[in-house]
Amino acid sequence: MNVHAVTATTAAPIHPDGDGEIDSLFSSHRRSAVENRTKFTLKARLAMLSRLKATMKTREDEIIRALYTDFRKPESEVRLTELFPVYQEISHARRHLRSWLRPHRVHGSLGMFGIAAEVRYQAKGVCLIISPWNYPINLSFGPLVSALAAGNTAIIKPSELTPATSALIRDIVEQTFPRDLVAVCEGDVQVSQALLDLPFDHIFFTGSPQVGKIVMAAAAKHLTSVTLELGGKSPTIVDSTANIEQAARKIVWGKFANNGQTCIAPDHVYVARDQAPALIDALRLEIRRVYGQTDGQQKTGPDYCRIVNRRHFERLTALADDATSRGATVLEGGDRDPGQNYFSPTILGGTSPQMAISQEEIFGPVLPIIEYDDISVVVDAINAGPKPLAIYVFSNDAAVREDIILSTSSGGVCVNNNVVQFLHPNLPFGGVNNSGIGTAHGFYGFKAFSHERAVLRDKFSVLRLLFPPYTPAVKKLINLTVRFLG
Repeated sequence: MNVHAVTATTAAPIHPDGDGEIDSLFSSHRRSAVENRTKFTLKARLAMLSRLKATMKTREDEIIRALYTDFRKPESEVRLTELFPVYQEISHARRHLRSWLRPHRVHGSLGMFGIAAEVRYQAKGVCLIISPWNYPINLSFGPLVSALAAGNTAIIKPSELTPATSALIRDIVEQTFPRDLVAVCEGDVQVSQALLDLPFDHIFFTGSPQVGKIVMAAAAKHLTSVTLELGGKSPTIVDSTANIEQAARKIVWGKFANNGQTCIAPDHVYVARDQAPALIDALRLEIRRVYGQTDGQQKTGPDYCRIVNRRHFERLTALADDATSRGATVLEGGDRDPGQNYFSPTILGGTSPQMAISQEEIFGPVLPIIEYDDISVVVDAINAGPKPLAIYVFSNDAAVREDIILSTSSGGVCVNNNVVQFLHPNLPFGGVNNSGIGTAHGFYGFKAFSHERAVLRDKFSVLRLLFPPYTPAVKKLINLTVRFLG
């Protein structure tokens, strides 16, 4: 394969049928990965990234239509949350790739006197990217940028829950890359399983912790490294010093964009009891300002997405109904239309830890408000559950903010904002334990798809003086080495 001469191809979606098409594709990628160790130069990688951005630019209107078809995603949200992150990832990688690829020398020690050492970043090889349905363009092509920057080949498995967008992802890839460099396998869980049975060199998965465990178990059979971008119940804290108007505006955007189907969206809000009435009023006003004053206006407005399918709509309905049947109160919203998978921006009060909505990741437009008197009780509650992907703190008290950061564990923390940490190109994005393994974006994404290879050169090392046979003189020299250099 000549990585400089990229030509479009036309191919049907790949399915795990009897002719072994997936196995054949994987074999071609393994051959290509070996060849690319010398051919996939800096110049070639930069060209691949530029070509991807150029293709996406020419097909922006199709991307917008596909996402509207799949779950009525507004055009502006597509541009901000699907296209911009990928374009930024490409631009950032192109600016910095030369320095990322440069071998960097490492200092030794007295025991390593006479030895030169360096670390080189080498492509892992054939990578599998399993992307989700909630941000299908962003979370397919974002990891692909990192994989290509690191010099790998990649096979993308997009979600079958957004079929129009998945088909377009395949078309964009086939227009841009040779099939033995980047390919797309469409299909359901059978396709995913067929891919996970193969010995990939790295798997990048974005999805739920439950499926992440399945991916990790499959990877363990081949000792394949993984990056798992998962989720969890990311809490938000609004203390008594917070600017309520600003907090409400940012929380409404972070929670209800993409109809709440965002892995880093605020899952629930802990608010100081003396601030609760003001925050609830501010959230109501902001929801109505952004999405419409009435249920009808919100339902017909152009800026509000839909739940991706009936199954997820019914899951959210069950969570909300369980909460209200156990004493929770609908403070705002609650309107639904199963015919459209429409679920209005909803605020709940009076939830309890025993409710399903307090235990499961909501992943939709339902926001429980939990009042507190003692911030230490909130910290204890966060620490009692699985480590979240994010914690959001709205406070103007530096001591409170720092105490929460030091006392909790999460993939990331945002102070006086939410969700925007995903867009920072120089921050590692990822979870911890249940919310994920490994990090992505920028240099961290490049590292995720790279092997940090140690290279050592012996120039005039004296270590040979410590080799056997262990004569009295050698023993004495070893003892001196351990005593003074160890």
